[in-house]
Amino acid sequence: MTDQAPKARSVRKPKGEGHVRRGEILAAAEQIFVAEGYEGATIRKIADAVGVSSTALYLHFRDKSEILNEICQHAFSILLARCQELAETETDPLVRLRKLLRSYVSFGFENTNAYRLAFMTPVGQIYADEKGLARVVAADLYASFEKGVEQALPPQHDLQRARVLAQILWASTHGLVSIVMMKPHLDWADRDDLIETQLDILLKALETQ
Repeated sequence: MTDQAPKARSVRKPKGEGHVRRGEILAAAEQIFVAEGYEGATIRKIADAVGVSSTALYLHFRDKSEILNEICQHAFSILLARCQELAETETDPLVRLRKLLRSYVSFGFENTNAYRLAFMTPVGQIYADEKGLARVVAADLYASFEKGVEQALPPQHDLQRARVLAQILWASTHGLVSIVMMKPHLDWADRDDLIETQLDILLKALETQ
């Protein structure tokens, strides 16, 4: 997936393999959702960008909410997989938490369109289908992150306090990603320096809890 602006209209394409065409639809929709907003995006616009008819697109997705749901579910799944991998490979809980936060921030900067849709889209648009996978995976992702915060705290920690700290850590890292993303014209310092300094401050504060 890229962040280039979608083409206005593509030449109609011959029928291809289902999973390939589905991926093309998701890639085009991701760009159109970001460029024009959820309300401005239409099935026709997405179909034109891919080079298929609206009828052909409906063979893969029932409506644009299902497309958005799958884009977000994919983003959440990538981050969840990273959380699970770190839980299995990194034994130091503070180091693991730092890597979790770093992974989240890095994903945002490396996948700006997917990040905007997954974390900066009104929740009702993503979760229009209460049984949609995006809702399920997002819940699993946050639970995995909160568990990582709990494990980094001293034994016998207060569970409510751990919940507050998890939300502060998530909101703080999201704040860095979103403001740099939305204000690219500002004279930002080196990105890695920004990220590492923020993590130093957050985790130093966590150690005092």
